Amino acid sequence: MKTRPITFNREDVLTEALRLSVSVGYNKVTREMLAFAANCSPAQISNMFGTMAHLRRAIVSAAVHREDLAVLAQALAHNEAKANAANPDLKRRALEALL
Repeated sequence: MKTRPITFNREDVLTEALRLSVSVGYNKVTREMLAFAANCSPAQISNMFGTMAHLRRAIVSAAVHREDLAVLAQALAHNEAKANAANPDLKRRALEALL
């Protein structure tokens, strides 16, 4: 019996990346770690996001878009441009969530 290939998309992978970011830190997520969590290969992660810098920017953008306060607070602490460009109220809520 043939099995269907596992499908995944960018949004699903970013969901896993955000989940991992909460537990290990967004700047410590690796291709291998994310590939395992998303049930794909590190090469597929590379094809989807390019460099690790691009992957990290995508994680921060997803955190801003999805209002993931924990990951956004991490990105603000690392002075990430996309986090710094977020809505001031969202940034305030992210930092308050740390308290």
